[in-house]
Amino acid sequence: MRQIQKEKVVLVMGATGTGKSRLSIDLATYFPSEIINSDKIQVYEGLDIVTNKISKEQQRGVPHHLLGTHKPNTEFTATDFCDMSLASIESITSRKRVPIIVGGSNSYLEALIDDDDYRFRSRYDLCCLWMDVSIPTLHSYVAKRVDQMFEHGMVDEVRPFFNPNGGYSRGIRKAIGVPEFDEFFRREAFLDEETKQRLLEEAINEMKANTCKLGMKQLGRIHRLRNVKRWKIHRLDATSVFRKHGQEANEAWKKLVAEPSAMIVANFLYNSNTTSSITINAFSDLRMLPSQSVIAAATC
Repeated sequence: MRQIQKEKVVLVMGATGTGKSRLSIDLATYFPSEIINSDKIQVYEGLDIVTNKISKEQQRGVPHHLLGTHKPNTEFTATDFCDMSLASIESITSRKRVPIIVGGSNSYLEALIDDDDYRFRSRYDLCCLWMDVSIPTLHSYVAKRVDQMFEHGMVDEVRPFFNPNGGYSRGIRKAIGVPEFDEFFRREAFLDEETKQRLLEEAINEMKANTCKLGMKQLGRIHRLRNVKRWKIHRLDATSVFRKHGQEANEAWKKLVAEPSAMIVANFLYNSNTTSSITINAFSDLRMLPSQSVIAAATC
């Protein structure tokens, strides 16, 4: 009996702050692709700074699905994600393009891929890329990123979402960076500047700590998917990238992340059996590489 040819899907996973969005855009610029967001908070409209949502400029014209599409006060469940993701995947593959799922909500990813009805695995082959960064390096980066969010206007962005009678268990108000500022917003009008500054610093530090806790939780789930559920996951260690700056960091990114991931995905998409069939020189300028060049390199 002839086996049905499955469509192919790429998944970019990793803890918060590891460079998932950057890699997904790199891949989408030289494979014919569209991106499906799997971050259960970034699916909501608003709080672009706090949620570190990829900007239109950073998207570089790559179509994105389930990104900023839902009202902030609604609830977006794992079931919603599965149904909408499957619809997006079907739409993308019908246009002969590759769906790239990217985000850190691993519980939602697991619900999609290992669903009881076998809706995903019966129709799609999966290539998983795991962006990994050493924990001390990542925690240091996350702290700096929160400081940058503050400098870019995070507090003023969060302020309209403060509701003294509201909770933090529904919609975008669950986002790290919203509940941490509750006490500050409640008391700021009645405080002197010194106390106000202290509460602000406490909120920022709590946000940093909770972001690090989230990263550890995400990492634990990835290890479980890999070691217990036996997902085949390709690990990409980007630690050296985060320890460098400027052009050195860009070169490290290309060598340690972009080129290896491109070869993995090319082999997956075009059924090349060995990485040696792909010429490294074909990836010398990843940001300018047309998808036809990748196909030629992968099938030669």
